[in-house]
Amino acid sequence: MPEYLAPGVYVEEVSFRAKSIEGVSTSTAGFVGPTRYGPITLEPDLLTSLGEFERVYGDGQQLKFKGLGQIDNYMWNGARAFFEEGGKRLYVQRVFLPISTDPETRDDGIARETVGGAGGDEKDGILVQARFQGAAGNLQVRLTLRLGQNILGGDTVQRRVGGLQPHDVVWLGDFDSPLASPLSAGGLYWAEDFFDQNAPGQRNWRFHDRNDDIVMLDSLFPSPDPGLSDQIRVVTMVVTVYPTDPTGLPQVWDGLSLDPGHQRFGVSDDFTAFFAEVPLNQAQARTLPLIIRLGDNLHTGLDVIQALNAYTVTGDNPNGQLIANLGDLKSSETARSVNFMLKGGNDGQRPSAEEYKGKENEATGLKTGLVAFEDLDDISIVAAPGSTFGYENGYRSDAATILSHLISHCELMRYRIAVLDSGDNQTISAVRAMRGKLDSKYAAFYYPWVRLLDPITRKESNFPPSGFVAGIYARNDINRAVYKAPANEVVNLAIGFETLLNKSQQDVLNPEGINCFRFFEGRGYRLWGARTTSSDPEWKYVNLRRYFAYLEHSIDKGTQWAVFEPNGEALWANVRRTIEDFLFNEWQSGALLGDKPEKAYFVKCDRSTMTQNDLDNGRLVCQIGVAPLRPAEYVIFRIGQFTADRKQ
Repeated sequence: MPEYLAPGVYVEEVSFRAKSIEGVSTSTAGFVGPTRYGPITLEPDLLTSLGEFERVYGDGQQLKFKGLGQIDNYMWNGARAFFEEGGKRLYVQRVFLPISTDPETRDDGIARETVGGAGGDEKDGILVQARFQGAAGNLQVRLTLRLGQNILGGDTVQRRVGGLQPHDVVWLGDFDSPLASPLSAGGLYWAEDFFDQNAPGQRNWRFHDRNDDIVMLDSLFPSPDPGLSDQIRVVTMVVTVYPTDPTGLPQVWDGLSLDPGHQRFGVSDDFTAFFAEVPLNQAQARTLPLIIRLGDNLHTGLDVIQALNAYTVTGDNPNGQLIANLGDLKSSETARSVNFMLKGGNDGQRPSAEEYKGKENEATGLKTGLVAFEDLDDISIVAAPGSTFGYENGYRSDAATILSHLISHCELMRYRIAVLDSGDNQTISAVRAMRGKLDSKYAAFYYPWVRLLDPITRKESNFPPSGFVAGIYARNDINRAVYKAPANEVVNLAIGFETLLNKSQQDVLNPEGINCFRFFEGRGYRLWGARTTSSDPEWKYVNLRRYFAYLEHSIDKGTQWAVFEPNGEALWANVRRTIEDFLFNEWQSGALLGDKPEKAYFVKCDRSTMTQNDLDNGRLVCQIGVAPLRPAEYVIFRIGQFTADRKQ
């Protein structure tokens, strides 16, 4: 409490109201599965559009797993369905299973190419590789040497250098001298600054050639320059990456220094540092497509240019020697470029249940699979689109285990629900057998797969329902509320279903907790079920499970202030008021049953809920009861005859 030590007026701020509880979001989804590209061990980043998904995880082209051939890109289509159906926020965790982990075979799925070096020797060359595994990493790359403006200024007698940095690679030449002269041919050097003892405070420059011989500026240009034809131009690197999609735009990074010794703010900023294995920030780690490393024998920017030149001399560049073209100011950027393709990238094997489950590397702290979602508090819907593809054709054990991992993850995290897919091409009996192996109040099961026009193959294909359902959950929460059952909702993208179910078939499936997609004449394609996979009738409905997760999570986050407060009557009353205010708002919005607040909920937090042993052990126990609304799953109208003179 404040101290009053000197006479005076003290104005203090105090609060006379209860703390408030803000409802948490219930529409954020997390998808796990294989994609064309993207990080595997980085913490998932929030995506708000399909464009953001493609920028990090690649496009929707089909995947080609070893021994399986090409299959549809279910993760991309799941993300597309999620956003099209009304989803706003999505986390994605990529899983990948390499063909081989032997570093000698280089069959790890990463595309790479060594530029320069005799016989591809990496010590004498520049190793360029895709940052992530995948066939989408077989990129076309262009490295271009660009000459900057002349930075040698001053008058015809006294010349000075401006805009030069230590370890800049420069081209020095006299472009008015005869073509056969050395100065006309020009020369490459790297710059070093020094301070002349005879001229204190004056910054001077000297230049190193590839043999590390030092050349002074005055020795290069010993005489006055009446025509101001002497020039010093900084040479920088331009890295261009062309997309695999011919309709896409290339990515270009310009003005990168060549020398590993080049620094800015005390940190190396050459092009290899920019494309380092561990970039400066997480955003670059997700979006930079390349990793570039210099061979052990390359120490300066001049060595880099020599390696690029050696690569062009081998015949890989039709424009001839790079260094010769660099000295010609009229040469095009194409003539000063090295073009090559990264090779060896592949989509690996189809991921197994272990990749979906994920793990944490204790040494590095990096996490994969579903384990990576454990650090994200705002996810409330979890799915694995495409994980049940081939359930009836050899993938049954992995698919069933993946569904179990999804359920276990949601039970561990408590405030999440798993959206489970049925298998593709399943009959009624097959889907009943698959559903009969599941029992959890934290999951919902959906059948059949949804048919839509694939924009990649331009053909009609069937896709797992989880992406559509997660989007419908989000749309339902935004347009209505989480307590409203996410059913009787239109599937916007659908042009059909894998199986068109009738009422008699759903009469069999619905009591078993299999949520069906149905087509109704004049009402379109709709989701027509909202049950969990639980055998406990108390948790029969999806909206009930999700609404309680919403209440519990909101109260959990909104009452953290109570920890370590004095455990007495004042705290109990404050906690009661806080939760009662929150539940009163829920009742007013129509989420709870009852025409009066006292019929809709109760909150107890006093000596009747706590023993002396609880108080002695620092426990505050609060009991909360709510009367939730269940969906009108069966709407019944009873109609009978009565006579006109019958009294009502």
